[in-house]
Amino acid sequence: MQIASFIWDPSPGIDLGFFIIRYYSLMFVIAFSVGWLLTKKIYKNEGQPDDKLDSLFIYVVVATLVGARLGHVFFYQPELLKEDFFSVFLPFSFKNGFQFTGFRGLASHGAAIGIPIALYFYAKKHLQKPWLFILDRLAIMVALAGFFIRFGNFFNSEIYGKETVSSFGVIFKAAGETVPRHPTQLYEAFSYLTLFFVMWYLYWKTDKKQQTGYLFGLFMLVLWSLRFFIEFLKEAQIAEREDWVFNALNTGQILSVPLVMIGLWLMFIKSKKTAN
Repeated sequence: MQIASFIWDPSPGIDLGFFIIRYYSLMFVIAFSVGWLLTKKIYKNEGQPDDKLDSLFIYVVVATLVGARLGHVFFYQPELLKEDFFSVFLPFSFKNGFQFTGFRGLASHGAAIGIPIALYFYAKKHLQKPWLFILDRLAIMVALAGFFIRFGNFFNSEIYGKETVSSFGVIFKAAGETVPRHPTQLYEAFSYLTLFFVMWYLYWKTDKKQQTGYLFGLFMLVLWSLRFFIEFLKEAQIAEREDWVFNALNTGQILSVPLVMIGLWLMFIKSKKTAN
C-alpha cells in the first residue's frame, strides 16, 4: 500500500535571464569550494603551506572531470567514441549539428580511478609524502563531495531508483515519470554525508590518521559497499546490463567489488603494517 509520494519537478537551475546556472553544476562548485576550505584546515594542522593546497585543487578538479567523463564513456556509453568522438572531451555535441550539452555523462567509478592516479603524481612532485598520506586525507573530502554531487543528480532527476509503493517514493516528473520511484540519489547522498562525519571525527579525535591507508581504506570499503547495495534499488543505466552478471549484478556493482576489496586490504593489512 502506497502511503505517500512526492512529485519532483524542479527548474533546471537559477535563471539569470542571460544564463542559467544549473543546479548540478552548482553542486560541483559547492563541493570543490567546501572541500578546499576543509582541506586547508587539515593542511594547516599538518604544517603544509597553502601553495601546495592550490596545486592539489588543480590536480583534483582535472582528475575528477577527466576520470569521471572517461569512466562514463568506457563503462556506460562506448558508442560515443564512434558516433560523436569530440563530445567525449568537449561539452558539445556534433552528432545532429552543433549543440552545447555540457558533460552530461560522468561516472563515479571513473573518478575513483582518475583521482588516485593524479594524487600519486601530486604527492611525488609537490608533497614529498607517501601516496597514501594524501589519499587518507582527501578521501574525507571526496565523501562530502559525493553528498553534493548526488544532490545534483536529484535536481537533474537522473540516476533514480525502481518503482516503489513505500512512503519514500518520488515521482520524477521532469524525467517523464508518473509513478513513485526510490530516490536513490538521496539514499546515497545522506549515506556519504554520514561517512564524511565519521571520517572527520576519526581524523581529529583519534590516531587513525597515523595508520597510513586506514582512512582511505575505510572510505573505499564503506562507500563502495553502500553503492553496491543501493544499486539493487536503482534503475540500470544500461537496460541490457541490469542483471548481466550471475543474473543479479549490474555494471555499477561489478565495478564496486574490486574497490571494496582494496578498502579491506588497506584497512586490515596495509595500515596494520605501517602502524607497527
